[in-house]
Amino acid sequence: MPSLPARYSRSIDWITVGIYLLMVFVGWLNVYAASYSPDAPSNAFSLSFSELMQFNWFKQILWIGTAVVLIVVLVVIDYKAYDTFAFGLYGGMIVLLLVTMVIARPIAGSRSWLELGPVRLQPAEFAKFTTALAVSRFMASTNLRHQHWRDHLVLAGLTLLPPLLIIASNETGQALVFGAFLLAYFREGMSPLILIVLAAAGAILILALLVPKLWLVGAFTVMLGLVFLFNSRVLRHHLPLALSVWGVVIGMVFGVDFFFNNVLQPHQRKRIEVLINPSADPLGVGWNVTQSKIAIGSGGLVGKGFLEGTQTKFDFVPEQSTDFIFCTVGEEWGWVGSLVVIILFMTLLARVLYVAERQKSVFGRTYGYCVASIIFFHFAVNIGMTIGLAPVVGIPLPFFSYGGSSLWSFTTLLFILLAIDAYRKQDLVR
Repeated sequence: MPSLPARYSRSIDWITVGIYLLMVFVGWLNVYAASYSPDAPSNAFSLSFSELMQFNWFKQILWIGTAVVLIVVLVVIDYKAYDTFAFGLYGGMIVLLLVTMVIARPIAGSRSWLELGPVRLQPAEFAKFTTALAVSRFMASTNLRHQHWRDHLVLAGLTLLPPLLIIASNETGQALVFGAFLLAYFREGMSPLILIVLAAAGAILILALLVPKLWLVGAFTVMLGLVFLFNSRVLRHHLPLALSVWGVVIGMVFGVDFFFNNVLQPHQRKRIEVLINPSADPLGVGWNVTQSKIAIGSGGLVGKGFLEGTQTKFDFVPEQSTDFIFCTVGEEWGWVGSLVVIILFMTLLARVLYVAERQKSVFGRTYGYCVASIIFFHFAVNIGMTIGLAPVVGIPLPFFSYGGSSLWSFTTLLFILLAIDAYRKQDLVR
């Protein structure tokens, strides 16, 4: 019987591990560049530990080191434990989110950080992998294509409870990530009609902010009328449904103003206004995005060079080592470097989907698709907000952004999948 490390050395997916290590290394280089100052001492060895702890690049080294220890723990744990204790981990995280709401100190208007001495952790980051485990466990026990409506409610409850608690802590960006789970549910048999309806609802809400409401209502009414005009059978059999849909659309169009003015907070309204009209507040809420686009555009084809970014050096872009780390890539490495980073993410996503598809169990496959969905959402939205294509919602770029909570959560998310995959030839006991 081979030892546990020997078995893992043969069955672990080393290609994915290699992509992970490369991304973490490239991410650290950009954190270093984003926090680099020409006035800082050139010899780091001459500084004390307390002095080094003032630099994000040094603290990120510590986070990477602890992430390596975390990886060892994740792959040594019996792979069946992730299935067996999925609901327990989920319940523990719900309790932790509730505790965070009560005891966390407000930081930038949000009660989402737990402070343990010099270390700050954000439980919302870790809620992603516990929710992924819980929904995967639940879906392994039922067939989504033939679920009773009560099963759909249970799945919706498991998915929505964490983001509702996160929103209650005033951390809207992290809550939006949980919408990515729909992609995993779609793979397991959820009706595509649900995705179509949600996409259509989103498009209607966006259009209601961009065009006059009467025009939008008129266009939808004309489209509905044309359907009935050219297909009388639809008129006979689906008139009540069509009128109901028409009423819902009208309600959404005219209700968007109430939601925008009475539900969203002032800073959230400003971010949407800046997305629609980038010149609305260039020196206020729009400052980050404006400076980010300047930094990325100034990089040109091949960039200004490592540590040569002027936007980076002089702190024109706030949060440049965290949420806006991609503008450092664009400025110093240019279009070529940005393309390489995007290719790295696409390669990782393709590999995760490949690993998910070769699982023998529904639990492993569903969890793999949850991993891919979460990483894709972060990747797409983070880069989108740095170039002005998405509102600034404050979510990190996986494996690139500075921060221990982000690195630990994505490392945990990925390596639980690799631990399950290492034993894919053994069916999970359900």
